[in-house]
Amino acid sequence: MFETINSAVNGVVWGPPMMILLIGVGCYLTLRLGFIQFRGFGRGFRMVLGKEPGAEGEISHFQALSSALSATIGVGNIVGVATAILVGGPGAVFWMWMTALVGMGTKYSSCLLSVKYRKIDDHGEAHGGPMYYIERGMGKKWKVLALLFAFFTMMASFGIGNMSQVNSLNVNFHALIHSGGELPDRSFVFNLMVGLAVAGGTALVILGGIKSIGRVASVLVPFMGAGYVLVGLVILFRHAGDIPGAFSTILQAAFVAPEAVQGGLLGGVIRMGVARGLFSNEAGLGSAPIAHGAARTSNPVHEGLVAMLGPFLDTLVVCSITALVIVVTGATAITQEDGLLTAEAFSAGLDSPFGAAFVSFSILLFAFSTLIGWSYYGDRAAEYLFGEKAVVPYRLLFLVMIVVGSCIRWGTIISLSDTMNGLMAAPNLIALIVLSPVVAASTKEYFGKKQPEQNIE
Repeated sequence: MFETINSAVNGVVWGPPMMILLIGVGCYLTLRLGFIQFRGFGRGFRMVLGKEPGAEGEISHFQALSSALSATIGVGNIVGVATAILVGGPGAVFWMWMTALVGMGTKYSSCLLSVKYRKIDDHGEAHGGPMYYIERGMGKKWKVLALLFAFFTMMASFGIGNMSQVNSLNVNFHALIHSGGELPDRSFVFNLMVGLAVAGGTALVILGGIKSIGRVASVLVPFMGAGYVLVGLVILFRHAGDIPGAFSTILQAAFVAPEAVQGGLLGGVIRMGVARGLFSNEAGLGSAPIAHGAARTSNPVHEGLVAMLGPFLDTLVVCSITALVIVVTGATAITQEDGLLTAEAFSAGLDSPFGAAFVSFSILLFAFSTLIGWSYYGDRAAEYLFGEKAVVPYRLLFLVMIVVGSCIRWGTIISLSDTMNGLMAAPNLIALIVLSPVVAASTKEYFGKKQPEQNIE
């Protein structure tokens, strides 16, 4: 009964109405803010490495962006893209791109609000995110939405941000160490050892809080992202003649559903592209504003401009590399299993089994980065719900669940967390609509100044 109920709720949460709402809010904000993702794009990049002496906050712009990307650049960039292509066809990639473009406006707005309404406590720690801009921006009467968002975030952190990641990490590590030979079943001892090792590595990072997470993420994210993109570009260079045809295939399939795609254009191609795009960059779900709310900045617009680079880097760069490699190598003719498709594409592209090993190694890093990013989202939610005393117990429970996630066959509990992940979006989207005049006014004031970046070094 529980699985049936959860399946029904999940179908609604991640169904067409939610997709339309997420994209609709993104389009509304894009229009209201005068296409901020285009006119503010260059300025956002210039600010990433900038510093604001004397400003409140705990981490730099670069560390905030890295912390947010550590949670979004994950297994979805590798396996999720493969799923989109297998289920929705290559046309789904185009709709992933469109989702990222409007998602940049959503991310800008939510992270601007996160800084504007954040709370700085007596210890100098910054507390931001949708729960704070709902309560402080919309008023106490809306606090129930803030509580719901925090609850859904905390629950999702144990599944989407924890057990599903360590399980993927476990499977790929097992495949990596047995590459080239027969793949035996994973034993309980193996699962336990992997779980304990990952939990130990995660503990070294997350017990130090956002400053520690920011430091590690600012090294790990550029390293893993640049490495993945570089190998992908090598493959695309080797297949340079096929790239125009790949773009043509993607664009044509975006508006004409192949017969093999169930659900047609709207229910298959578009829905899968939008769904995978949103899973990839989390624009509108409200998670990234929690990390960006800790940024050291004197102007909320500064962090909004930096934050909107997230969907660009995550979806328009990393996911596009995966998609183009799959299309130019024709890997869908090799396998129809999403968990293997990207690995087969990289191996075919390099004419070497190194490709599959590289993808497995990338998944290890991507999954670990997601673990540390989501741990922060969850502990901020726990702190909002239960107070400062709940932070350490939450972090310890998060570490325990890593071991559990490595050892169990994840099913219902992951599906439940997936539902919670989607439910996060509802309170956040309501807040973005209600507070859009605040975002518009702040943006207009900022861009109306003659020297808007005078406090940036």
